Amino acid sequence: RQVMPARLRHRVDTLRVTAVEPAARPHPPVDGALLMTLSAAVHAGEVLRFDYASAAPPRRVEPHRLVSRDGRWYLVAFDLDRADWRVFRADRITPRSPTGPRFAPREVPGGDVAAFVTGRFRGADGPGEWPCRGEVILDLPATTVSRHAHDAVVEELGPGRCRLVLGSWSWTALAAGIGRFDAAVEVVGPQELKDAFALLAHRYARAAAGAPGA
Repeated sequence: RQVMPARLRHRVDTLRVTAVEPAARPHPPVDGALLMTLSAAVHAGEVLRFDYASAAPPRRVEPHRLVSRDGRWYLVAFDLDRADWRVFRADRITPRSPTGPRFAPREVPGGDVAAFVTGRFRGADGPGEWPCRGEVILDLPATTVSRHAHDAVVEELGPGRCRLVLGSWSWTALAAGIGRFDAAVEVVGPQELKDAFALLAHRYARAAAGAPGA
């Protein structure tokens, strides 16, 4: 959302927002009309045809999700002619109209968009999983959380609430990272994440009481 033109930000507040890693450097903003065209195809579940950079012939894909990574926008889609998943840079896409027929949604390999995209940029065919990965619901808008949720998936659940799926190298580090959002948290799972929150709560309570060895 931060790399989207300002005039369009209010139009995506109710859409699913996916942020994959922080932006290391600024990039020129992608044309707003292009982002809205791609987003419309994603949410309508319609086959998209487009020219991609200098490649030929035109691509035919089932668009799955728009994601932002390192300050750029990408389209995650299933390429019908190559029968495989692809990640396309949005600024290299020139859509053709009209869009194609509706399609039944497929599940991205591994079931996690952020992990899949991260894995592709690392040169892996499968998802680039963290050893510890959990899911919570936060009492914050998705647009607020997505600005700080690197390598994560953020989904709007309604006014002031969102679902956050992210990973870390340890369960305690994951729980502590979620705590920095300073909002009410509902842990969806797994149990290891709940246990990590309980451990941190015990430590913080002892620290607040001034107990030694907190």
